[in-house]
Amino acid sequence: MSSISSETISQCTEEVISSIQRSLDSRRSFQLYSVSGVNSILSERAIAYLGSRIMVHTHLTNAPFTKLHFENGLEEAINLAAVEADRSAELATVGNPGHDITINGERYSLKTQAGKSTNFNLIHISKWMELGRNPNWGQDESVLLELRDEFLAHLRGYERILVLRYLPGDKANSEYNHYYELLEIPKSLLLLCQEGEFEMKFSSRQNPKPGYCYVDQEETRLFSLYFDGGGERKLQIKSIVKEYCILHATWEFDA
Repeated sequence: MSSISSETISQCTEEVISSIQRSLDSRRSFQLYSVSGVNSILSERAIAYLGSRIMVHTHLTNAPFTKLHFENGLEEAINLAAVEADRSAELATVGNPGHDITINGERYSLKTQAGKSTNFNLIHISKWMELGRNPNWGQDESVLLELRDEFLAHLRGYERILVLRYLPGDKANSEYNHYYELLEIPKSLLLLCQEGEFEMKFSSRQNPKPGYCYVDQEETRLFSLYFDGGGERKLQIKSIVKEYCILHATWEFDA
C-alpha cells in the first residue's frame, strides 16, 4: 500500500491541505449493505477509506473515478481493513486478459460506468472485452455464435464481477450532489446468454457488421450482448437490469 511521508506533507502548501480537508469534511453518507448468502467484499472501514478516496478525487478533479482509480482504491481499501486471517487483495498483472484483482482467493473482474447517459435502473458496460480479428466475421450471422463463445471463455477467467457506477445525485434520487454504488453482476445472469437470440445488423455501415445476442426472461429483456464491429471490435453489454444484480455499497456526498 502507498503512504504519504511526513516530509511530503510538510512540503504541501496550506491551500492543498485545506482543500483536501474541505473535501473530507463535506456532507456525506456511506452505506454498506449486508447480502444474505454472498461473501462480504468490503468492511465498514474499507467503505470509509474508499469513499474518502473518491471524495478527494472528485473535489480535486471534478471527474468520476476511472477504472484504474477503482482498481487501486479497492485493493488499498481491502488491504487496509484486512485482519491477519484474511488473504486480502492483490491486483493482477497489467494487461491480464481475465481477472483484475484477487480478493480472499476469488478472482474478480472490475468494471466502471460513469457516462452522462447512465440510467439508474440499467447497467451498460461500454467495453467488456476485445473481440480480436475473427476471420469469419463478415456477412454471415452464424459468426455471432463464435463471438458469444469468446465471451463465455472470457467469463471462465474470473468468479465474480463488480461494477462501480457514478451518477449525479439528482439522477439517483439522492439528496447529495454525487452518488456512487458498488454492484455485483451475478455470473449466473451473464451465463444465460447461452440461450440468447442472435441478430446481425446487416443495414449497418460498419465493416464487419455488428450484431446482438438478446437475453430475455419471459417478457423481460435481462441484457444484450452487442458485438461492436468496425475498427475496435469490442463487446459491449447493454441494459443489464439492475434489480437482478447485488448492491454492496453506496457513497453519497457533496463536493
